[in-house]
Amino acid sequence: MKKFDLYKTIQLVIFIVLAAVCLYMILSDRTLFHLVANDPQIRTLCILLWVAFGLCFLFIFMDFSLFSTFKRDYRELDYAVSSDPVSGIANRYSCDTIIEKYVDKPLPDHIGCIMFDLTNIREVNRSFGHGEGNTLIHDFSGILQTASMDLCFVGRNGGNRFLALFEDCTDERIQTFLDRVDEKVGRHNKETDAHPILYRYGIAFDENSRIQTITDLIALSNRRIFTDEKGE
Repeated sequence: MKKFDLYKTIQLVIFIVLAAVCLYMILSDRTLFHLVANDPQIRTLCILLWVAFGLCFLFIFMDFSLFSTFKRDYRELDYAVSSDPVSGIANRYSCDTIIEKYVDKPLPDHIGCIMFDLTNIREVNRSFGHGEGNTLIHDFSGILQTASMDLCFVGRNGGNRFLALFEDCTDERIQTFLDRVDEKVGRHNKETDAHPILYRYGIAFDENSRIQTITDLIALSNRRIFTDEKGE
């Protein structure tokens, strides 16, 4: 798309330059100016040329307008494909896209994973309806999204599970992220009338030779949700 945009811009500049040069030649040369003014055939030819220039300008501007529409539609389609409609963050497809970069490859030492479980979503759905449950998912997703800035990728991995994947992981980055989540959840639960956010998590990072693949790392963090919240 960038190449198309550049191509059309160059095309527009060329037409503007050519039109300006032609106009300058006619206005600066008195003989040519009088010839155009007095000879009907030359005047007709000039009018046709200027009409052609005008149509070219019009078509180029229409191309820019259509291109802008295509880019907007493409962004909306990309958002629809990669974003979860309830949470507003990356969906399972986007999570799989990130994971696939490491499939069938040795697991890098700098990859870390946290799986989150929103523990009270079923109770909220059962007692207050799925609308309230979706609101809870959306609120927690927003917290994860803002807490992940400059630290990790986050996405909804389906249902009440959320994935945080650190591609340049350290213990400090994990702790910073968890501290942000804890602080924002605490503020949410104190300052709003919404249902409280209750969650637990499992961490998988720096597992030495026990974990060989990205799928094993994610599975381990998922198991640790129920066995050891902090993955220690």
